[in-house]
Amino acid sequence: MVAENVIETHDRIKDMSIRGAERIAVGAASSMRDALAAERADDVGKLMARLEEDGAFLAKARPSAVTLPNAVNFVLVTARRLTAENPGPDTFRLELTKVIEAFIKETKEAIPKIGRIGARRVEDGYTIMTHCNSSTAIAVIAEAHRQGKDVRAICHETRPWGQGYLTAQQLSEAGVPTTLIVDSGMRYMMKKEKVDLIVVGADSITAHGAVVNKIGTSILGVCAKESRIQFLVAAQTLKFDPRTIMGDLEIIEERDTSEITDKELPGVQLRNPVFDITPAEYVDLIITEIGALPPSYVMNVLNDRFGWAKEQ
Repeated sequence: MVAENVIETHDRIKDMSIRGAERIAVGAASSMRDALAAERADDVGKLMARLEEDGAFLAKARPSAVTLPNAVNFVLVTARRLTAENPGPDTFRLELTKVIEAFIKETKEAIPKIGRIGARRVEDGYTIMTHCNSSTAIAVIAEAHRQGKDVRAICHETRPWGQGYLTAQQLSEAGVPTTLIVDSGMRYMMKKEKVDLIVVGADSITAHGAVVNKIGTSILGVCAKESRIQFLVAAQTLKFDPRTIMGDLEIIEERDTSEITDKELPGVQLRNPVFDITPAEYVDLIITEIGALPPSYVMNVLNDRFGWAKEQ
């Protein structure tokens, strides 16, 4: 029987009361920790069965939220490793709780840590171009500025929702000299302003290192490759998508075309794709909370950190 607090967390994730990569991961791990503490079984096998049941139920809350199955599997993989050591139930609870709490702490601290790791790749005098509104990409640029490096930022408005306006405002408030341009101006401004570095976030990253992000990111990757400019992706390892290990394709969401225009265009079909996929060969490094990784290393993280390859 699934624990009551796990059911509550499941429902809050499902109705999006809990949203965002960090909050979903922390919510799932916390509920499994609390359910473990409340479970009075005095047998490790029974405790493990409860965790498996709770985890499977939680993972159904938002099947499309990649951070949710990763957080759940992190707890389960850790628990399975502990059971192999044949501990008593009290030791099992204590050790697993320690690991879960360390995971929660690390998850909450991931963005500033990514900022510090990414800032090492930023040299004094750099002009950095970014796309959409990513807290991790912003953290890298703002941290470089905070360290006293003379950096400038160029943001794309990111049609049709205009998330680039938020990025420009947030970077400007952090003290970074910032320029906002139209999306189609990225190639021109990249040359004219002598851009030194591209930093973007990610909605998810496939097992092979391809990056799913806001529409326009792949065009930026092509332009960066052509111009021999490093293309960095700043993202938590929780964004690594285990569903792609066995070849499942990322689904590209298309939203209502009213977001593009309210004009009547008889005979014209409108399309509004939200994301695109930047192939791994256009990505130089992925900046994560555990370090800067080449795209080819994503599979290792999915295996070692989340245990997914062994689950297949």
